[in-house]
Amino acid sequence: MSKNKLEPLVKSLLFSKRGLWVALFAIVTAIMAYFMSQLRIDASFEKNIPLKHEYMQTYLEYQEEFGGANRVFVALESKDGEIFTEEFFEALRVADDRVEGIEGVNQSQVQSLYSPSVRYIEASEQGLEGGPVIPPEFEQADKTEAFDKVKENILKAGIRGRLVSNNFKSAMISAQLFSEYNDPKAELKLDADGQAISQMVQTNYVEVADQLEELRRDIEAEYPNVEVHIIGFAKMIGDVSDGAGNVIFFFLIAFLITALLVFWYSRSIKLTLLPLLTSSVAVVWQLGILTALGYGIDPMSILIPFLIFAIGVSHGVQMINGVQHNVGLGFKVYDAAIAACAGLIVPGGVALLSDTIGFLTLQLIEIDIIRELAITASIGVAVLILTNLILLPLLISYTSFSDSFVKGVQKREKSHEVLWHKLSVFAKRPMALIVVIVGILLGLVGYWGSQNMKVGDLHAGAPALKQNSTYNLDTKFVTEEYSIGTDVISILAETQTDGCTYYNIMETIDDFQWQLANVQGVQSTISLPQVSKVVNGLLSEGNLKWKVLPKDEAVLPYTIARVETSTGLLNSGCSVMPVMVFLNDHKAETIERVVESAKSFQADYLAKEKAAVYDIVAGAVSEEELEPLQQVLDPLLNEYSELDYGENSERPTLVAFLDEKLAESGDIEASQLNTVTSALEAELPESGFKPVKFRLATGAVGVMAATNEAVEAAQVPMMIWVYLAVTLLCLISFRSVRGTICVVLPLVVVSLLAQALMTWLEIGLTVATLPVIALGVGIGVDYGIYIFSRMVGFIREGRSVSEAYFETLKLTGNAVLFTGLTLAIGVSTWILSALQYQADMGIMLTFMFLVNMLGAIFLLPALACLLYRR
Repeated sequence: MSKNKLEPLVKSLLFSKRGLWVALFAIVTAIMAYFMSQLRIDASFEKNIPLKHEYMQTYLEYQEEFGGANRVFVALESKDGEIFTEEFFEALRVADDRVEGIEGVNQSQVQSLYSPSVRYIEASEQGLEGGPVIPPEFEQADKTEAFDKVKENILKAGIRGRLVSNNFKSAMISAQLFSEYNDPKAELKLDADGQAISQMVQTNYVEVADQLEELRRDIEAEYPNVEVHIIGFAKMIGDVSDGAGNVIFFFLIAFLITALLVFWYSRSIKLTLLPLLTSSVAVVWQLGILTALGYGIDPMSILIPFLIFAIGVSHGVQMINGVQHNVGLGFKVYDAAIAACAGLIVPGGVALLSDTIGFLTLQLIEIDIIRELAITASIGVAVLILTNLILLPLLISYTSFSDSFVKGVQKREKSHEVLWHKLSVFAKRPMALIVVIVGILLGLVGYWGSQNMKVGDLHAGAPALKQNSTYNLDTKFVTEEYSIGTDVISILAETQTDGCTYYNIMETIDDFQWQLANVQGVQSTISLPQVSKVVNGLLSEGNLKWKVLPKDEAVLPYTIARVETSTGLLNSGCSVMPVMVFLNDHKAETIERVVESAKSFQADYLAKEKAAVYDIVAGAVSEEELEPLQQVLDPLLNEYSELDYGENSERPTLVAFLDEKLAESGDIEASQLNTVTSALEAELPESGFKPVKFRLATGAVGVMAATNEAVEAAQVPMMIWVYLAVTLLCLISFRSVRGTICVVLPLVVVSLLAQALMTWLEIGLTVATLPVIALGVGIGVDYGIYIFSRMVGFIREGRSVSEAYFETLKLTGNAVLFTGLTLAIGVSTWILSALQYQADMGIMLTFMFLVNMLGAIFLLPALACLLYRR
C-alpha cells in the first residue's frame, strides 16, 4: 500500500512535539489521579427504578403515606423450637431497638411484636376491645402466663405469617428506609426567622447493610439459640458491594494473564508494559472525570473500568502490531510509530467512537443506573482514543529494538503466511457462499431462540447474587416460614372520601383481592375489606357465616373503626385503600400473571359498570335511540373512568361530566341529554359510576413490574439506535454501502445468537443484562472495522477480494485474533465472581467477543466476496 496521507500531519502535530505531549498527558493523569482518590461508592434505590413509568408515578405519589418499596426484614429464628422463651424475646427487643437506631430507618414504619402500633382486636360484651400484642405489664408478669397471653394476642391480631412465622419458631422486624433523611449529626443552622434548616442526606445503603450485618453478628454471639435472617434492598446492595470488592482479585488475575499474553505476542517487555500502562492511564482518567462530574460508582457498574482496561489493551495490541510490522519492513522505531499511528488513528478512532455511541444509546433507557453506566463506559472509551491511539505510539517512539528482535518479527510474520493463505479461502467462491449460508442459518437459529428470551428475573431470590448466597438462603427461609416477604406488590384502590363506608366500593375491592389471591404464585393478600370481614365475624361471636362484608352501611364503618393508618391499609380520609399481594417469588412470569390479572379485572369492572349505565339509558330512551347514544357515551365513559380523584379525593359526578362534555360537543340534542342525565342521576348508586380506580403499583414487585416493562420497551429502540450509529459511522468511514453491510451483518447474527444463549442459560433480560447486548455490539464492531478498513484499501487498488483479505491478514490478522482472545480472557475471569450478575456478564461478553471475532474472520470476507465483483 502507498504511504498514508496522514503521516505528515501526525508527525508535525504530535511527534515533532512528543515531549510536550507526553508531559501534558502526565500532568492530566496526576490531576485525574487526585480526583479518582475522591471516588465514592454511590448506591441508591431510586437509581434502580424507572421513575417516569406509570407505576412509579403511583409509587412516588404515595411513598410518604404508605411507605415505599425499600424495606428491610430482620427475622429472628429460635433454634430451640417456638419463640416463647425469655432469651428469644430479649433478643427480639434488642434487635428491634438496634433496627430503629439505624440512620435512614423511618422509625414510624418499624413493625415488630414490640411495636405499639401492632395491636389486636377482640369482641367483648362492651363491643370491640384491643391493645398492643405485647402488653405493658409483660416484663413484670409471670413469663409462662405472659407468653400464653402474647401467643393469644398474636392470633387475635392476625399477624401470624406476617410478623410471626406460621410455625411460631421465628419473629420478624419490618423497617421502611427513607431515601433521604434529616442528618442528626449536622451542625444546627437557622434561617432568617430563626427556624432550623433541614439538612437532608441520602441514605447510605452500604452503611445500612453493614449495620444490619453487625446486628446479626452481635445477636447470634450473645444469644446462641437465635439465628438471624436479613433481606431487603439495602442488605442486597451491601452484599453486592462486598462481592464487588472481590472484583479487584479477578482484575489482578486478568491483568497477569493479559500481560503474559501480550508478552508472548510481542516478545518484548517494553511492548508489553506500554499498552498496559496506557490502558491503566485510561482507567485513571475515566474514574477521575467521573468524580469531577459529581458522580460516584455504583456497585452494579464496578466492572466497567475493568472492561475499559481490556478494551484499551486490545486496541494497544493493534498499535504494537502496526509498529512491529513497520519495524520488520526496516523502519526506524520513531518512523514505525508515526506510520502505525497514522494508519490506525482513523479506523481505531471510528471503532472507539462506535463503542462510545453504542454506550450512549443506553441513555434512552429511563433508569438512572443504566444511564450512569452509559456515562461511565462512554467516558472510558472516549479517553482511550487519546491514551491508546496517541499516547501509546508517542511512548513507543522513545523505545529501541535489537536486530535480533527485528529478525524475530520478520520470521514470525513469514511463518504466519501459511495460516493467512488458508483463511483467505473464505474470501473465494464456493467457500464464501457456504459460509454465508451457515451465517444465515445461525442467524435464524438465533432469532428462533431469542423469541423465548424472558424479560425480568427467572429465579427466586436476588438475581445479582448466587442462589447459595446467604442473602438468597435468608430469602428462602422467609418465603417458606412466612406468608409475606419482600416480594410484595400493592395495588391502590382510589375512591372518594370515606369510600370505605360504602358497601359497593368495599365489595369491589374485596372481589379484586379475591381474584388476585387465586393467581398462581400468590402467597397471600391483605386488604381493608378482609379486616372488615374478620371483625364482622368477631361481632357475631366468631360465627364463620358472618365473616362477610356487612351490607348495612351503619355497621360497615364500625368494623374498620379501629384500623389505624399505620397498618398501611388505608389513608386518613379512607379514600385510598391498598391491596397488598405477597408473592412466592419475583420471577418474571409470576409478576406478569399478577399484573395481567389486575388489568383484566379493571377491564371487566369497567365493562360491568358501563353495562349498568347502558341499562339505565335503555330504560329512558327508545330502542332506535339507544345504539347511537352508546356510540357517543362509550368514549366518554372510558375518559371518565381514568379521571383521578385529586388531592381532596373528589371528582365531578358522571352526570356533571356528561353535561359538560355533551353540551360542548353537541353530539346529542338538549332534550335527549336531559333525559339521559336525569335517568342516570335517579338510578346510579350514591357512590357513582365506577367509584373505584385501581392504580398499579407500589411495593418491591411493583417496582420490578415497572422495571421489566421499561426494559422490554427500551430493548428494540436501543438496538435500533446502536445499529444506526454503527451503520452511520461505517458509511462515513468506508464510503461504501457494501462495506457497511459486510461489517454490520455479522454483528446482527451475533446479537441474535447472544439472545438465544440467554434463553438457553436462563438469563433474563434485566437492568443488569440489557446493557451487555449494546456493549457487545459496540465493542464487537471493532474487529470488522480494523479488518475492512485495511481490506477496502487493497480492493480499491485493484486487488481481488481474496488477495485483499490475504494482505489484510498479513497486516492485522495477528492483532485481531489476539485482541479477541485478550478481551474474552479479560472478561471470562468474571465468571468466577461470587455475584451472579457479574458471572452472567462474563459469560455473555466472553461469548460475544469471541463470536464477533469469528464473524469478522470468516463471515465478513465471505460477504465481501459475494458483494464485490473482483
